[in-house]
Amino acid sequence: MILVTGATGAVGREVAGLLAARGPVRILARRPERVTVRGPEVDVVTGEYGDRGSLDRALRGVEAVFLVTNSPTEPDDERVAAAAAAADVRHLVKLSMMAVEEPGADDFITRLQRGNEQAVRESGVPWTFVRPRTFMSNTLSWAKGITSDGVVRALYGDSPVACVDPRDVAAVAVAALTGTGHEGQAYAVSGPEAIAAREQAAHLSELLGRPLRFEELPLDRAREALLTKYPVPVAEAFLESAERQRAGAKAAVVPTVEELTGRPARTFRTWAADHADSFGGPGRAG
Repeated sequence: MILVTGATGAVGREVAGLLAARGPVRILARRPERVTVRGPEVDVVTGEYGDRGSLDRALRGVEAVFLVTNSPTEPDDERVAAAAAAADVRHLVKLSMMAVEEPGADDFITRLQRGNEQAVRESGVPWTFVRPRTFMSNTLSWAKGITSDGVVRALYGDSPVACVDPRDVAAVAVAALTGTGHEGQAYAVSGPEAIAAREQAAHLSELLGRPLRFEELPLDRAREALLTKYPVPVAEAFLESAERQRAGAKAAVVPTVEELTGRPARTFRTWAADHADSFGGPGRAG
């Protein structure tokens, strides 16, 4: 039995789906009604990281855990790792981020994830860290502007990033969860190319069959937009991350997807074609 957390998110949903196609999987969800992966082999358990009783119930009989956390204030990695150790879990695969291994990254979110990784290491549970670059699915935030007025608005339109399809991140995680020899490994995961926002917008324009205008946001407007959604430390972390991207720190491509799955990582164009319906296009099954 493998326990999946974060199963309503971009990667966790895909991990749960891939595992459910192979055999039994258990999902821990604070809001189980939002879980879309269902079936006779899927056991959805209601619970949350701050409730040790629900963690213990979810971990009963579990051999491996896929862990996703996102709270900027709660020690959720420590909580899950401690409960996993008490339950004699044999392997914990944590979704982290590529920036933790980069000395030049020192924003709030990166420091937080470094601390989270350390909590997992100190728990004594054998671990694997999956460290993806920026998700291609982050561009879904453009959907409203595209459908309403044909405009893509983003900060630093010409800064490249080797963004990755969440499905490929999930495939790497599943390889670690179901394979052997992955304990103690940290896998950086990128897409197959470095691509800038302006280029992504051009691909979307071609796939949707209509012109899209790219509008580069000034820094103050980007900060204002972020502050409507996130606390100040998180918003500032995103802006610091964008500066690193503009300096070229996120352009490196790594071969992890092909090495662990046996197939190349998907391009942004492939991801966009599979999700064109989210931007008002015809789309295709992904």
